[in-house]
Amino acid sequence: MTAIQICALIALIALAGLLVWAGYFMGHSDGMSAGRKERDAVQQAESAKTIRELRASLEFIKADHANLTQFSKRLQQALALGEPERQTLIDIADKLRIAAETFAAFRTGKKLERETRTLRDQALAMAELLQIATEGEAA
Repeated sequence: MTAIQICALIALIALAGLLVWAGYFMGHSDGMSAGRKERDAVQQAESAKTIRELRASLEFIKADHANLTQFSKRLQQALALGEPERQTLIDIADKLRIAAETFAAFRTGKKLERETRTLRDQALAMAELLQIATEGEAA
């Protein structure tokens, strides 16, 4: 081999090495950028999933809060009723008792008697609930 051929061989080996190094470097850069993009996509998908779960939780909490608000309002209205209303219900129950006895005297008034007695029992039950609520407020 001549000196020129040896120099050419060295130059070809150096150029091949530079070509391999450049290819490795460009592939490494492309792989890093693709990995970053994939990582960002995965993080974005996880964030979107978390946001959806939090929104669903928020909607559930809003609905629960609305139900509790309505329950609280009904409870406050029930507590607003006091002794005068309880006494009125007891008076209604007494009048219904009298009406039931009157309907019992008629042969055709059996259905009315049953309905009147049922209404009387309901009025007494409501009066008892009011008495319990009033006692609870006093405690």
